[in-house]
Parts: sequence; structure tokens; C-alpha cells
Amino acid sequence: MEKLRKDIDEKDRWDLTVLYKDDSEWEKDYEDVKKLASTLEKYKGHLLDNADTLYNFVKDYFDVERKLEKVYYYAHLNYDAETISSKYQGMDGKVTLLLQDISVMTTFVEPELMKSDYDTVSKFYETKKELKEYDRYFKEIYRYKKHTLSEKEEEILSKLGTSLGVSEDIYEKLTDSDLSFGDIKDESGNTIKLTDSNYSNYIRSNDRRVRKDAFKEMYRTYKGIVNTTCATLYGNILSSVNLSHLRNYNSAMEASLFADSVSKDIYDNLVKTVNSNLDVLYKYYDLKKEELGLDEFHLYDVYANLLNEENKTYSFEEAKEVVLKAIEPLGEEYVKDAKKAFDERWIDIYPSKGKRGGAYSSGGYDTYPYMLLNFEGKLDDVSTIIHELGHSMHSYYSKKNNSFQDYNYRIFVAEVASTTNEVLLCKYLLKNSNDKKVKLAILNRLMDLFKGTIYRQTMFAEFEEKIYDLVEKGEVLTPDLLCDMYYDINKTYFGPNTAVDEEIKYEWSRIPHFYYDFYVYKYATGLSAACYIANNILSGDTTFRDNYLKFLSLGGSMDPVDELKVAGVDMTSPEVIKSAIDMFNEIIEEYKELR
Repeated sequence: MEKLRKDIDEKDRWDLTVLYKDDSEWEKDYEDVKKLASTLEKYKGHLLDNADTLYNFVKDYFDVERKLEKVYYYAHLNYDAETISSKYQGMDGKVTLLLQDISVMTTFVEPELMKSDYDTVSKFYETKKELKEYDRYFKEIYRYKKHTLSEKEEEILSKLGTSLGVSEDIYEKLTDSDLSFGDIKDESGNTIKLTDSNYSNYIRSNDRRVRKDAFKEMYRTYKGIVNTTCATLYGNILSSVNLSHLRNYNSAMEASLFADSVSKDIYDNLVKTVNSNLDVLYKYYDLKKEELGLDEFHLYDVYANLLNEENKTYSFEEAKEVVLKAIEPLGEEYVKDAKKAFDERWIDIYPSKGKRGGAYSSGGYDTYPYMLLNFEGKLDDVSTIIHELGHSMHSYYSKKNNSFQDYNYRIFVAEVASTTNEVLLCKYLLKNSNDKKVKLAILNRLMDLFKGTIYRQTMFAEFEEKIYDLVEKGEVLTPDLLCDMYYDINKTYFGPNTAVDEEIKYEWSRIPHFYYDFYVYKYATGLSAACYIANNILSGDTTFRDNYLKFLSLGGSMDPVDELKVAGVDMTSPEVIKSAIDMFNEIIEEYKELR
């Protein structure tokens, strides 16, 4: 029977009293934020009157943001721990509305600053030195000056915002709610209703007939809506392309990469390097074909389990000790700081009734970098701890070493620390375990990770770039065009020894990430950077390790690509991507030797 929240030992729950000792204290701060936020409107029309006024504004603005962040996390974390609590539902709802209200109150800021330029602000530094503390905030605003339209035009685009995003909304409603799949028979011959959720179970089945049936039924269904999904995807791309041109970008890709301060060289380097090393992926599929004992390897065999599920379990204390041992290569200081997560109750450990599923790291400048887990003692749970701890330590060092306005790191580097930790865990377990089954399970997990992240996400990125290029050139996307392009790129990535089933040509229509405008490549670059970092640290290079720790302390004080260079990682270099592919190759060979 699932435990209630009150039945979970206090030491196994995160300590939110660091934020507020009780709900009434939170309520007081909530009201204070509302009052303080309302005073920001007095600056409207006067931001650039003089240095003192601008300084008073940014100071007040970030005071509001900082207090708002604290109020938000207390409500948000309590709600995720007890989603069935009407009290925390109400608190979370109140904060959501407050966030919206403050966003509306401060819409005047960027358009008003954009009427001038960075030089005007930087001259204020001469008479108000304290204003320079906010230099990165101003630079980030003025970085968009070339791509910001007139106040009236921005107002028009703002009002059109919801309608411009309607393609994605339609797609989500169609695939999440309205799409209905047929029936298949499971391993025991029972008739079951296939869904997008349970598909992952059946495509991994040890029964090949089940895998094949699930595969064919899934894409038979998507084939039936391909005209609609083509229209929604084309509409989404067309909106992105037109908006990018209106904002003086050369392309939608340039607009998306600009937001992360990333050059196209990084995108091109990823696609080119992966394409030059497809032989390693082919080797993995050949291994899988051999292990499964198949005469012909089909796409419905790609996700089949190579191993029976590993049944080794860990207590949380055992998992903690494994995690702390695995991160020892990061140095004594890192391990000492990481122990705080366990000793100071940053972590909400066990599942309970009404608790949000999954796992995450979340927190603000004046909070712990909290970790939500749903620990059940499996190897996956140990991996989740060290992954989320990587996020939390990145946040811990970022806020420790930066002012409030500069502590948040960008999404481009967000998965680097967490994935580096995962690689360290796998390497530690492989080196220190005497259990062949455990080692094979880890190697299998890693092979799946590299296949799914380095190669699959790059395939998506390459396909996405191709279809955007067509729209940029004025071509209309049709179902046949998309299906044929997607089928061809699958043939390239799966290679000569895999039977590329016709049904895969419809897979593009079930990938929601194609509505996120050049997002998928970040998965591959993040894992590549993590492999490069882990390899260098495990080689005993203490200078590299120290530079990596410095990277963790940079927060949002630099552009993300420059931050990675501090860590010794040049994402424009094929060497970084190649390091991940070389690790993939080594893992395949290690699996072959151990089996």
C-alpha cells in the first residue's frame, strides 16, 4: 500500500524550513512581493532619465525577482510533494498568477531600454559604479536590439503569440488526447490496447512477434493522420521562419541558436562528425543482431532487451555510498560539498501518495538546490541520484560564486554536469563490481544511451535542418516529401545490415521535439561534452578537473560555449564529439569480451 506523506520519516523528506518556517511566514512574503512589485510601475517612462534612476530600478527589479523566486519554490516544492493537498494546490496557483501579473507589470522594461543603446547605459557606470554589477543583464537585453521591432510591432506580435503557436497545440491535443491506437496481443496472448505510453514496454519485449505487432500498429496509426501532422509541422516551421525573418535573422535556425549564443559551426560539427563515424553505430546493431540470434535485424528489434532485467537492489544508504565513491575523482572539496545534499536534507527520497513522479533538481538563490526522487532501490535509481546531484552541485556552485542576477546557467550547458556524473558512476561500477551481470547491465545501459543520444538525436537534428531549409527556400512540405526524406535518413543511420522497415517513414510525425525549434542537438552535444570531461578527469589530469570545477562555478556569468572552453571543452572541435563515439566503441568491445 502506498504510503502517505506523513508516514515518510522526516529525515527522508527535504527540509523546506530553510525557505520559511511555516506557511504563515510564506503568506507574509507573498503579500510583500505583491506590494513591492507594484512599485516597479513608477519607473515606466523614466528608466533612462539618469544613472540613479536606472540603478534604483534594476536593484528593485531584482529584489522582486529574488523574493518571488523564494515564494515560488516554497509553494512549488510543497505542491510536488503533495499534489493532492488542496492547500498546496491553492498556494501553487496563487504564485502562478503572481508570476503572470509581475510579467505584465514589467513588459515596459525592454522596449523602453531598446529606445536607446548599450553605450548610453555604459556611460552611466562612470557616475554610478554600482550599476556595472548589472552589466551582463544589460548586455543580454541589447544583444537583441537588432532583432527587436518597434513598440507597436512588438505589441502586434505579442497579441499574435498564442495563435502563432497553435500548430503545436493542435499537434499535442491530437497525439496526447484524440489519437487512438488499435489492439495487439501480449506475450501471453491477451488482447491489450496499445497506447503511446505502453508502446515502450512492448517494443522492448523478448517476444519478437509482440515487438513487430506493436511497431506495425504504432505506425499504422500515425500513417492514418499523416496529412494532419504534416500540416501542423509545416505550419509551425512556417511561423518560425517568418518570425525569424521579421526579426532580422537570416533563418529560423540562426534565431534559435542566437538565443543560446551558439554558432552554426557547433551544429555543423556535430552532424558532420557523427556522419563520419556511423560505422560504430553499425557495429552496435551487428552486435545486437548477433546477441538476439536473428538472421535479419529489423527496426522493431532495435529496442529489444539484450539482458534480463538486473534484480540487484540497493538501500538508500548503499546508493549514497556508491554515489559518493563514484564522484571521488572530482576531488575532496566536491565530495565534501556533495555530502551536504544528504546531511542537510536537500533530497525528498521516497514515493508517497500524491507525490509527483519522476525526478528533478530544483531550487533558487536562497534555497537549497533540492532534489526530488522516487527511490525504489534499482540501479536506475542510483543513476538518478547521481544525475540529479550533478544538477544540484552545478546550481550550488553557481549561486555560491555569482550575484543573483548572474547565477542561472543556460540550457545549453544544463545537462553537462549531470551526465558527467552518470558517466563517472558507470565507470566506477564497471571498475569495482565483481558481478558479471551488473557489469553487462551497465554496459548495455551505456550502449543504449550512446545510440539514443549521440546518434538518434543527431539524426533528428539533421532531418530538422533539412526540412527547415526547404521551407526557407519557399517549398511546401507534403506528407510524401517528409516521409521519403525521413525514410532515407533512417537508411543512412541504420546502415546496410539493418532491414529498414517501410513503416518508419511515419515516425517523424510522433516526435514532439520537432516543434521545439532546433532543440534536439543539445542532447548530443551535452553527452559529448560530458564524455570528454569524464575521460580527462579519470585520466588523472588535475588541471582539467580544476578547470571543470571552475566551469561549475560560472553560472550565467558567461556565454555557455565560452563557459565550456573554461572547462577545456571546445564544442566546435570534432575531438569532443569523437571522444563520445570512441567511448561508445570501447563499451561495445568491452561488452563483447565480457558476455
